[in-house]
Amino acid sequence: MRCHEIDYEVIGEGMQLVEVELDPGETVIAEAGAMNYMEQGITFDTKMGDGANVDQGFFSKLFSAGKRIVTGESLFMTHFTNQGEGKQRVAFSSPYPGTIIPINLAEVREEILCQKDSFLCAALGTKIDIAFNKRLGSGLFGGEGFILERLQGDGMAFIHAGGTVIEKELNGETLRLDTGCLVGFTKGIEYDIQMNKGLKSMFFGGEGMFLATVSGHGKVWIQSLPFSRLADRILENAPKSGGQNKGES
Repeated sequence: MRCHEIDYEVIGEGMQLVEVELDPGETVIAEAGAMNYMEQGITFDTKMGDGANVDQGFFSKLFSAGKRIVTGESLFMTHFTNQGEGKQRVAFSSPYPGTIIPINLAEVREEILCQKDSFLCAALGTKIDIAFNKRLGSGLFGGEGFILERLQGDGMAFIHAGGTVIEKELNGETLRLDTGCLVGFTKGIEYDIQMNKGLKSMFFGGEGMFLATVSGHGKVWIQSLPFSRLADRILENAPKSGGQNKGES
């Protein structure tokens, strides 16, 4: 199934949303709860799975959708379709401050791997699956755990990340980064986790015990503010049981 050809506009800076324009009969799929607003001609339906395989039977759909539970996502996805006349728009927003990354899958060999909670929405026909990391080290110590999400298709897909996003094009080079800062990467990129050398750097360097290593030929997306890092800072400065913040006397 070829993906629907959708138009879009990313709106905003720090708290972005993406407005998708649908021709009559076109559909965009999204994570449950991601919709921000929609125009009158748009209808939505909650379905099991991404709808990429129209001939898929019930139990196959159940198995495919059930794998999403492993990633912590909902069993269901919401399908938004333009049932009206003329172009209609529906918008989706990120769940935390950051950047929305539009990716034309046809331009990246029709596949990317990304963090398991970074998918926002995509054109109907995009297959959304899970991918297990091949290396035990990356599964145990990587910020993404054993599981990454695989997006496959030939249309537009949108993922979100925290803070500012940097896109790197690797041509045989190797890049090392904080495990939580890796958002996604294309085919041709090898992903692994390496332990920091030296006990002093490991325990007192402030960069953690492990770093992600990406190498090969392809694109890598990096976020400046992983949500886990933001959450840790919020918890550190949250009022304590006595009503005092950290650092207050």
